[in-house]
Amino acid sequence: MTTSTPGRPTHEEMVDLIRHCDVDTVIVGITDMQGRLQGKRLDATYFIDELHEGVVEGCSYLLASDVDMRTVDGFALTSWERGYGDLAFKPDFSSIRMVPWHEKTVMIAADVETVEGEPVAPSPRQVLNRQVDRLAQRGWHGLTGTELEFIVFEDTYEQAWSSGYRDMTPANQYNVDYSIQGTSRVEPLLGKIRRDMRQAGMVVESVKGECNFGQHEIAFKYNTLVDKCDEHGLFKLGSKEIASQMGYSLTFMAKYDLKEGNSCHIHLSLRDEDNKAVFAGSGEHGFSPVYEHFLAGMLAYSREMSLFLAPNINSYKRFVAGSFAPTALLWGIDNRTCAFRVVGHGPSLRVECRVPGGDVNQYLAVSALVAAGLAGVDESLDLRPAFQGNAYVADSARVPTTLHEAVELFDQSKVARAAFTDEVVDHYVQAGRVEVDSFNAAVTDWERYRGFERL
Repeated sequence: MTTSTPGRPTHEEMVDLIRHCDVDTVIVGITDMQGRLQGKRLDATYFIDELHEGVVEGCSYLLASDVDMRTVDGFALTSWERGYGDLAFKPDFSSIRMVPWHEKTVMIAADVETVEGEPVAPSPRQVLNRQVDRLAQRGWHGLTGTELEFIVFEDTYEQAWSSGYRDMTPANQYNVDYSIQGTSRVEPLLGKIRRDMRQAGMVVESVKGECNFGQHEIAFKYNTLVDKCDEHGLFKLGSKEIASQMGYSLTFMAKYDLKEGNSCHIHLSLRDEDNKAVFAGSGEHGFSPVYEHFLAGMLAYSREMSLFLAPNINSYKRFVAGSFAPTALLWGIDNRTCAFRVVGHGPSLRVECRVPGGDVNQYLAVSALVAAGLAGVDESLDLRPAFQGNAYVADSARVPTTLHEAVELFDQSKVARAAFTDEVVDHYVQAGRVEVDSFNAAVTDWERYRGFERL
């Protein structure tokens, strides 16, 4: 049976799909601190017959663990002393999507609450919802597009793991940026991803090759903030799952090797209650005063928000001069050397933040940009002139160079604490410090190669 919006059944339509045996599995997923979907697969009939509100429960450690799912100390949310009790995953039934790469399956994004029904503030979706509410208080809503790059390998994920991620074979052996021939070599995989994402209700725009060997990007149409971030998470998960099904692997990590890293450029604009563009105006470059202040806020405060824009040790390896990843916190008109690139005209006028990599938690990154922009509006910050030329050699504020630096800046940020609350800031500061401590304790391949024989 068809749905009113292709790939996006309503709650009522989902129930009909289940009753007609067109759906037999419901995935209820939350997003963890690392931006990954976690949750449960439920029998669809049980879901609609027994779980009338759709709420399922899961261990609180999902929002207090590292990449390896280790239970780590120092979080106020949960601990061994508190018993690692359950949290409630409350489905947002407006987020239902078909999952065509799995048979008869739908996915529902959930908000995280306590079992008593109170929102859990450090949950990434809740962090973004708070910023959406702050925009709504001003009569605005945001639109965003996230452009994810990834590198495709001919090795399976199991082969990649067994080899220690060494000597892998990229799907392309040379730079295929904008190359039709280069993307054709991977079209069976890219085409499958595109078609399945369309059937999951995403509006596919294009696919193109990128600079690194085997690197590609699939672009989707912009959407409202939470809906787009839900989509981003499902696309990222689905791309990996489809690649695995077809005998490939792919990575979104920010910096896989010494060549160009994987970016996640984030486009952002605002609309008012009449859906009119807030950023367009009669000022220089067609800017409104709000846009000038908003962009000035992102320039002023994105450095101290970097933990949400670049959340991992590896994120900071990507910021290399001449690599199309930014190092200078400047803005320019269609200038890809700047951290903030202004594109579009009139109603399409928007800002592209080029700081995040493919490893970013999309909810937190968009939250950081909104919070920084609103601080600029509230403080009526003046916008410096657009930068022209090569921002890599400019004398300006810089993106932090390490996760440790970003964590300390975020911890000290009054803007972050005002926008996100102390509870949220302290939670993610602790997560960042856990990651830094874990890396500092590790012995890397680089150290072995340098020191095993020659030191």
